[in-house]
Amino acid sequence: MLYLAIDQHRKQLTVNLRNEAGDVIVKRQVSTEWKRVREFLDELRNQSVPEGGVAIILEVCGFNDWLLKLLAEYGYQQIVLVQAEKRDRHKTDRRDANALGELLWTSRHRLAAGKKVLNVRQVVPASPRDAEDRQLTTLRHRLCRLRTRTLNRVQHLLLKHNLQRDCPTKGIKTKAARKWLSELTLGPIDRLELDQLLAHWELADKQLAELEPKLAERQALNATARLIATIPGAGAFGSLTLASRIGAIERFAHAGSLAKYWGLTPRSNNSGDSKQRLGSITKEGSALARFILGQMVLHVLRRDAATKEWYRRIKKRRGAKIARVAVMRRLATILWYMIKRQQPYKLSAANDPAAACATVPPDVNAFFKASQGRSKEEKKKAAATRKAPAAKASLTRP
Repeated sequence: MLYLAIDQHRKQLTVNLRNEAGDVIVKRQVSTEWKRVREFLDELRNQSVPEGGVAIILEVCGFNDWLLKLLAEYGYQQIVLVQAEKRDRHKTDRRDANALGELLWTSRHRLAAGKKVLNVRQVVPASPRDAEDRQLTTLRHRLCRLRTRTLNRVQHLLLKHNLQRDCPTKGIKTKAARKWLSELTLGPIDRLELDQLLAHWELADKQLAELEPKLAERQALNATARLIATIPGAGAFGSLTLASRIGAIERFAHAGSLAKYWGLTPRSNNSGDSKQRLGSITKEGSALARFILGQMVLHVLRRDAATKEWYRRIKKRRGAKIARVAVMRRLATILWYMIKRQQPYKLSAANDPAAACATVPPDVNAFFKASQGRSKEEKKKAAATRKAPAAKASLTRP
């Protein structure tokens, strides 16, 4: 088999081809013009057929789509998509392609068996349906951010002239406030800027109104999104965002894998005598997924009394920010159980993430009775009874 590494850029592809012995037989640059790329792939097909096929590795970037589709068109199925972990001090395209080729050749057996490779973060391409859902939800999020910036700029103009108190309503999002803004007397430059801001605001509202039915339609067709929507605060946008960024739940081996995938687990720096040196969360993976989970936390804490009590205990020890991140991580764990078991969210005990999606909450007392012959409450009462005489004796002792 042959092993091809591709370092993709806008104008050219830097390729590095090795044989089964690991020797480099081709290293060159290929223009990204369709004619040149197809000529190279035709040559590769003729060269790889006698060798038993070709395995391909390339780094993930923002414009891999067309190349992945073209490789699939030529029948190449053994494609490994990886994410760069660190940047070399002596970086060139040829060195990058050579390093990728070396990685593919040395790890060929583990990659072919679907096993993990040390220091390699392999990326699983999204399905066409999930890719479209990701694009749609990202578009909606981007429009909301643009509208928020526009509103903040309008607020700045009002503060600049101390006119915010003259607004007829409490906020500026009402129809009366918009009419007042359109008739507000300002200087020529400020009036020009405000007119443009109002036009951008109106356009953003119109575009968002066009997106909402499409989001609702695609969310209704996504079984995972409908399941996630049972969590308080997860509407069509939030549930579709998370579902499209999860994909197949089978690729997450454990409940904590999903929280780690979204960068909600703490960093660690343990070496030598220094143990348990945990830092802030890694923030790897989808930033939009973390944003949605952060918004959902507010609704879950209002509706779920057990989760709120668990949040309060952490807040008392570590502060509100760390407590909210802990709830986000707990929600990611609950999502794994929900999708794995195909069960909706249930307002349940926060001490057991699996119980939040269980049909019947676990009975802790039944567990203690079965294992120790008595319940947890009976055990606490017995301990208190043993301590009471000792405390009374200490009080009467001269």
